[in-house]
Amino acid sequence: MKTMMMLFPEIAADILSRLPVKSLKRFRCVSKSWCKEIDSPYFINTHLKRSSQAHTHLSLILRDTTKLCTVDLDSPDFTSIELKSNPLKSDHCATEVMGSCNGLLALLNSDFRIALYNPSTREKKMIPVSPLELPNDLDDSKVSSLFNFYGFGHDPVNEDYKVVRFIHFYGDSPDGFFHCEVKVYSLKSNSWKRIDDYPYDLRFILPPDYHPRCRRGYGVFANSAVHWKATVVGKGKENGSDLILAFDLGAEEFKIIPQPDYSSNEHEMNVGVLGGCLCVFCNRNCEQVEIWVMKEYGVKESWTQLCTVIAKLQVKEFWLHARPLAYSKGGDKILLELDNRFLVWYDLRRRKSKIIKIRGAPPIFIAEISVGSLVTLNGGGEGQTSGKDTQEKRKTRKKRAGNSWFRMQTWKTMDMERMDGDLYLLFSDTGPQELNVSFLGNIVFRAL
Repeated sequence: MKTMMMLFPEIAADILSRLPVKSLKRFRCVSKSWCKEIDSPYFINTHLKRSSQAHTHLSLILRDTTKLCTVDLDSPDFTSIELKSNPLKSDHCATEVMGSCNGLLALLNSDFRIALYNPSTREKKMIPVSPLELPNDLDDSKVSSLFNFYGFGHDPVNEDYKVVRFIHFYGDSPDGFFHCEVKVYSLKSNSWKRIDDYPYDLRFILPPDYHPRCRRGYGVFANSAVHWKATVVGKGKENGSDLILAFDLGAEEFKIIPQPDYSSNEHEMNVGVLGGCLCVFCNRNCEQVEIWVMKEYGVKESWTQLCTVIAKLQVKEFWLHARPLAYSKGGDKILLELDNRFLVWYDLRRRKSKIIKIRGAPPIFIAEISVGSLVTLNGGGEGQTSGKDTQEKRKTRKKRAGNSWFRMQTWKTMDMERMDGDLYLLFSDTGPQELNVSFLGNIVFRAL
């Protein structure tokens, strides 16, 4: 017998905003109104914010020598599945993930072949190639090689997505490096532009470490800026010291981020992101890693030491370097990548680790975190509407909720179950059914 219920539009939208993209793609087929609602910028933004805040709908993107794979962290069994819709898939070279932001991946498989890709919706866009522009005072005959560094993120000021490209020219000069070319690609304009105010007394990792180094110096995105570890060149006592270089995507300006007061300078520092906050992780003498999180962006005093992971005590396998990737749903654990070979959940309270066994994972990999989202590549934007549009939408919803009910045709059965005095809506895969969901007094509707 069919379950007959009635449902307010707000409750339906609230439930839908908690579901994974895979389910939402099916629910777009319910009706034209549902398709319009799910495709709206307001809903896309609500879904993204809810997933980001709750640490849900997260996936691991694993890269080996020839392919990209995805692992659903919400799944009870961790299985690696190849991303066959990878726009840069090649049998001859690896596709690298230079950045991940709001469910979009920035990919490249050569120095200049770049694509933006949403693995949840399979939408993709090839980025036009931008030619090299050598500095005016640089003789190209003296350039022996060049090194590329990239970053990717969201510009909330202009509702745009941008790729930052650094090119360090290496050759016949006192320290081996020449000036650097910096260009920024805008998804909204689909074009590149040159940035001229790069601080030329900074450089990224040294050439001997360039190719074997994890992630090859790709920037990490947090607080509307892309961040890299950089090294000071030719400033007396500061020569060779590390710092955090940031590029603000809205203002398109460089800045230096203050670092925490480390307990010791004997470490290898690098930058990352945890829960949307900038973090640094310091690997010390292959014995332990310290992880710091910047609670208030740009404020030195807000650096908080999250944990110290002791190598010998945590995992039986020997490892040299650890990199934090993400928080668990409850926020009580962090996901660590060890030496591009292992993934572990580290319990912050109990100070214990557990290795994650992933079926079909390559023996050596580089991992990135991606959140499932409906963000599109049709000109940028995080999925926000203007204040006026949002107010009009709310007025329409309020009026509609007060005068009418909501009917839906779904591809899943929705059932009801009482738990702790609340009424829960449960989804199952038993087939199509028409649902009229009624709002019953003070009963609370929640999506599991």
